[in-house]
Amino acid sequence: MSPSRRRPELRMDQPLERGRLRGPSYDPEQWGRLSERIARFIGSWNFIAWMTVVIVSWLLWNIFAPDNLKPDPYPFIFSTLLLSLQASYAAPLILLAQNRQSDRDKVQYLEDRERTDRLVADTEYLAREIAALRMALGEVATRDYLRAELRDLADEIADRLSEEHHSRDDQGGPSIEA
Repeated sequence: MSPSRRRPELRMDQPLERGRLRGPSYDPEQWGRLSERIARFIGSWNFIAWMTVVIVSWLLWNIFAPDNLKPDPYPFIFSTLLLSLQASYAAPLILLAQNRQSDRDKVQYLEDRERTDRLVADTEYLAREIAALRMALGEVATRDYLRAELRDLADEIADRLSEEHHSRDDQGGPSIEA
């Protein structure tokens, strides 16, 4: 063994380094993904079709084959054992996949809730801003308001001019007309 690859000595007077793994390790995420793939396959029509073909073939062989070639004669105890074994592994794998899906759904639910809360807060903020703008616009003269005021003023000036014109005509004064 080269000097650079030597294992450090374990000393009883010093604590072990934290974080160092002792023994075999496994990645739970990798096993979870594997269990989901298996559960997805077990829950497919493809699996049901293949399982049906295998079981029917097994039963037909054990019914019609010569007695010396039957690995599992009636009452098919070995096939019952194999199916029980398959079911005993399938159930926990399906439960693992469901638990992982439930965890993903919970995370998605929390993210959706946070997004909804942000949207509600943004909507409330915008509603307050629009209300403030409406209140501010209520105090500002709008184009239509100014036009109406100018029209009223023009009508008032025209009325005064016409009154003045009539009053001059009535007094016999000079006419403004050319």
